[in-house]
Amino acid sequence: MSSTIEQSKFVFSLAEARQVPLPPGRRSSEIFTHGTLEVRLYAPRGVDPQTPHDRDEVYVVARGRGQFFVDGRRQAFGPGDLLFVPALAEHRFEDFSDEIELWVLFYGPVGGERPAS
Repeated sequence: MSSTIEQSKFVFSLAEARQVPLPPGRRSSEIFTHGTLEVRLYAPRGVDPQTPHDRDEVYVVARGRGQFFVDGRRQAFGPGDLLFVPALAEHRFEDFSDEIELWVLFYGPVGGERPAS
């Protein structure tokens, strides 16, 4: 299978995203891109060694539970939850279950978008 799913699709299943190979040196598989939007599937195992990213990101929890650490705070999460991380914020998943799978959506400019005033 290619490194991404066919770009003319409008629906992306978790089962088909699992088939996209993990690129060398990456911890998530690229599933879809459109403009500044980049959708990936992330399934950390054991420890989540993330470092801050240069764009805003959103996680949608497909499977699993645990604690989400962002900007010095922890929050429990579970299936169906949506988690936001502003660009450059320290974040990681902690004490998570073995079956964790997350949709990751990166978007916007490097440095993140400005909050609405």
